[in-house]
Amino acid sequence: MRGISIAIIVGTAALLAGCNTHQSTLAPFGADAADIRHLFVVMLVGAVVIAGTVALLMRHAVRSPEGAIGHEKGMRVVLWLGGVIPAILLLALLAYSLPYMRPRPVAPADLKIAVDGEQFWWRVTYRPPGRPPVLGANEIRIPTGRTVAFALSAGDVVHSFWIPGLAGKMDMIPGRTNSLVVRAEKPGRYRGQCAEFCGLSHALMAFDVIAMPPAAFDAWLAQQALPARTDASAGARLFAENGCAGCHAIAGMTPPSRIGPDLTHFGSRRTLAAGILPMTEANVVAFIRHPEKAKPGVRMPSFPQLSDDEAVALARYLQGLK
Repeated sequence: MRGISIAIIVGTAALLAGCNTHQSTLAPFGADAADIRHLFVVMLVGAVVIAGTVALLMRHAVRSPEGAIGHEKGMRVVLWLGGVIPAILLLALLAYSLPYMRPRPVAPADLKIAVDGEQFWWRVTYRPPGRPPVLGANEIRIPTGRTVAFALSAGDVVHSFWIPGLAGKMDMIPGRTNSLVVRAEKPGRYRGQCAEFCGLSHALMAFDVIAMPPAAFDAWLAQQALPARTDASAGARLFAENGCAGCHAIAGMTPPSRIGPDLTHFGSRRTLAAGILPMTEANVVAFIRHPEKAKPGVRMPSFPQLSDDEAVALARYLQGLK
């Protein structure tokens, strides 16, 4: 028994070591995730109580002398413990959880954010009421204390949108738009993830989630709505000469494009390649030259023909788009 207890303690410690505060349902920063954690704790306590009760009954049955319970009494035990009491417990759990399933209301003045899952990145479109949409990619910012309605879809295969600390999972299905309404309560930087296998780089399809105070979010969104500043550097020339504008749009400098991620404010993002690499010059250079090495199955072509100086110039130009 001592060995079993030690094994349980070690196993539990190993599982808890995998928990974190930026991508965990046990560390919520949104009201919906807090409700999910609450229900999880209630069900966990109930499961422990039921398991303990069953263990005690098993112990009692094993130690009872043979014939202590007759057929009629045994049938009553089966009826109550196997049918009536479990049914009552399940109905009680259902009645307790129903209020948490009520959809959050959405007002016309609430912020709408459209997120499209692609292989293997995220297209983000902010739709503030009464203002033009603001494009982004691989990063989602939301105001705290306000209701936000996500419109979720996919452009190629089925994806699944999941921000563990904010709300539950929601599938993203081509040709269909699903709605997920959330409310962040605590500012901070968190992480989202695709939770549906979608190809070779499924595990490398993440995104940053930044919850901001409302005033800071409004200022950020206003800045993101501005076009990119004109730049006549060597990097801008290389961007045009290598056909980058055929897939990537830079507001105020290139025509619109819906093939690849919008790069208008690329340099203001904290990560590269859908949340898997820090935004450093070396990482940008490496991804431009051989994106398939960081993200297998990516549709972006490689550019090995660029010299070291050209790749660095292009990376610095992109990082300057803020």
